[in-house]
Amino acid sequence: MKVEIFTLCDAATADAGGKLNILGSFDRINAAAIPVTHPLCALAIKLRFERLEEGQKRIRISFMDTDGTAVMPTLEAATQVSFPPGEHSVTACLVLQIQQIKLPNYGEYSIDLAVDGRHEASIPFFVRPPLGQETES
Repeated sequence: MKVEIFTLCDAATADAGGKLNILGSFDRINAAAIPVTHPLCALAIKLRFERLEEGQKRIRISFMDTDGTAVMPTLEAATQVSFPPGEHSVTACLVLQIQQIKLPNYGEYSIDLAVDGRHEASIPFFVRPPLGQETES
């Protein structure tokens, strides 16, 4: 299995034909004050599987701070990987909507992807004050 796309974005859609549409991929927000609540975003994921990996796949997403504390409940999803005749690899596209995520502090966070209980990818996410604004100690 290979992670082809794993990004946080403003919005995303996936159609039955395997097309993944991504709008506004980002890895940081600027916040004048903390905690900050981000009203709506999505995780767009595209995974490539080889024929021997056919079957049901469990997807788990964790959003953690630098201390390893979850900042939202773990997201769980599942996808069925099926192969048409003659294909040696296929992709699975997933879009997970995230509403009202509360980020308690400035700093770096990690969004982690696991497939069937195995860690496959991580992406950093940053909450920063606007340029020129000092952070509170």
